[in-house]
Amino acid sequence: MRIIAGKRRGRKLAAFGGYSIRPTPDRVKESLFQILQSRLAGARVLDLFAGTGALGLEALSRGAEDAVFNDTDAASVALIKKNLALLEERRTVYTLPFETCLTRLGGQFDLIFCDPPYKETYCGKVLEIVAAQRLLKAGGLVVYESEREETAPAGWQISDFRSYGRTKVFFFSEDRL
Repeated sequence: MRIIAGKRRGRKLAAFGGYSIRPTPDRVKESLFQILQSRLAGARVLDLFAGTGALGLEALSRGAEDAVFNDTDAASVALIKKNLALLEERRTVYTLPFETCLTRLGGQFDLIFCDPPYKETYCGKVLEIVAAQRLLKAGGLVVYESEREETAPAGWQISDFRSYGRTKVFFFSEDRL
């Protein structure tokens, strides 16, 4: 696993051994960030189900101003902190259930990355809390990775969708009047 582009291009990231964790493949990450590149300069991002922190770290390398990381697994959080140290970044890292994290965060985000375990069905709940807490800036996106078809709940729309084999990426935006 590595940083694909930006100021930290080519830097290797610490990763989990074995197959119990499913990191976003480099080809998916590269395509995802090509889509998002125009949104990254100065952006504030949240990597909600961070795993190794690869999505938030890639965003920082490509020009995001700030990134906040969260994962419930202590081993993941240790790996995120290790990767932050490898890249000489100092950022906020939480070890909270996603619901708690979303209700405790301050400020708003331009991008919220959600790459939960594929067996979980968190999409609707994540979007509900993000809207209720007003966590997304106007024009911002929730980028949700899943292996199932997701639908946009009331108040949201799917502004883009990409499929990469079993990996599906949904770009949700809020319907604002």
